[in-house]
Amino acid sequence: MPEDPKPRRRQARGERRISQLLQAAAAVFCANGYTASSTNAIAREAKVSPGTLYQYFPNKEAIAVELGGRLIHEMRERHGRVFTPENMALPLPELIDAVLDPMIEFNCLNPAFLALMHGSDVPGRIAEEHDELHASLLRQVRELIGTRAAPGPSTEELDRIADMAFAVFKGGLALIVAAPEGPVRDAAVDELKKVLLRYLAPLFTGEEAAVTTPPTR
Repeated sequence: MPEDPKPRRRQARGERRISQLLQAAAAVFCANGYTASSTNAIAREAKVSPGTLYQYFPNKEAIAVELGGRLIHEMRERHGRVFTPENMALPLPELIDAVLDPMIEFNCLNPAFLALMHGSDVPGRIAEEHDELHASLLRQVRELIGTRAAPGPSTEELDRIADMAFAVFKGGLALIVAAPEGPVRDAAVDELKKVLLRYLAPLFTGEEAAVTTPPTR
């Protein structure tokens, strides 16, 4: 007996509606921040009634949890594609490109990630997953520096260097995401790479001579 296609069609429509609502939520969170956003504002952005929104999400927190979970999942996948043995063996300037470019691209395409993760009262589940993601990335940065730095820094020095490099990246990333797309943003990306290159090069074997200003895009 042939399977009834109606449930699958309803499921597909539901997925499209959820995607529509999450895209609207991302825009609203970016514009207003998580705290000042409301389900009514998200419904207006999605061009649906509040009643339609509540068919899929009971409140703003549920929307944020779903959106944050999807973004964190995508970010984790990017980490796996960035910190590969092939990339880790690259000369430092190329390594910086290989690590930073996908992360910058993700955050520029998804500005809601920073807006949501840095909110003062984001749902605890998102905060916990973000903290785990942060710890994982910092651990990978630490392992990279520990492997390539020569002579090998002490544990205390390695922790400090990794913390500083990661803090520089986060600060530069915020400026990049806030910059208008085009030459201004490209210049900000180049500056961030230049700072990290000059900071890390003295720690890497034979990399001091490779320190050059990254080419202008």
